[in-house]
Amino acid sequence: MLELLDRGWRVIATAIAFSSFGLGGLLLRLVYFPLLQLIVRERARQTRLARLSIHHTFRLFIELMRVLGILRYDIVGAERLRRPGLLILANHPTLIDVVFLISLVPNADCVVKAALARNPFTRGPVRATGYICNDSGAGLVEDCVTSVHAGNNLIIFPEGTRTPVDGPMKLQRGAANIATRGPCTITPVTIRCEPLSLTKGLPWWKVPVRRMHFTIVVRDDIEVAPFLAGAGNEPALAARHLTDYLHDYFSTEKPAHAGA
Repeated sequence: MLELLDRGWRVIATAIAFSSFGLGGLLLRLVYFPLLQLIVRERARQTRLARLSIHHTFRLFIELMRVLGILRYDIVGAERLRRPGLLILANHPTLIDVVFLISLVPNADCVVKAALARNPFTRGPVRATGYICNDSGAGLVEDCVTSVHAGNNLIIFPEGTRTPVDGPMKLQRGAANIATRGPCTITPVTIRCEPLSLTKGLPWWKVPVRRMHFTIVVRDDIEVAPFLAGAGNEPALAARHLTDYLHDYFSTEKPAHAGA
């Protein structure tokens, strides 16, 4: 009986959390970002403040979910994400992975769908934060490399979408191309959620039998120089080998203390 009540509460709590998230996003779009663009004229400072607001909003959302009893979490090595100019690559099991990561990175940059930049409801925040749109074709890799070299912390999910529950992990080669053409050292982050929820194809109200427990570990940096050397300094070939390596890296379970 208690388990049934707990599960029922978590359905209600999840609805409260996501409704609050939507309301917060609406307030940022209608109030904060327009005011920011009016008051702050310097583009670089405007971008920093916009990203900082998203960072704190996401931190508040994660804390709300914890207080409501939806999830628990352990984070190992978060201080390593405070270094500037990082290329952060992570696996992508759940809907809120990017929320967790941006909540840990005050100056986060990321790649967003071009449709969000054209949508009247989201183009304001996307423009204010200076996030990279994925419609720049061949220039996308260059834009990402430029962001990292400028000191931003760029968050990329090499899979491009959430990991299928009933299928193998499939990595796209874009993240490896950014790393090898930069070249950019990789800061890998592994995300584990037990029991698994908020996955691809699973509606939010299908809550698990007990609250989710996230374990997020920031691991040792991965240098790309050996991959470039092994490929005769050919970035495209090195990216292929690096993608295979990353696939094995994120597919293999690692102890939570590794790289801490």
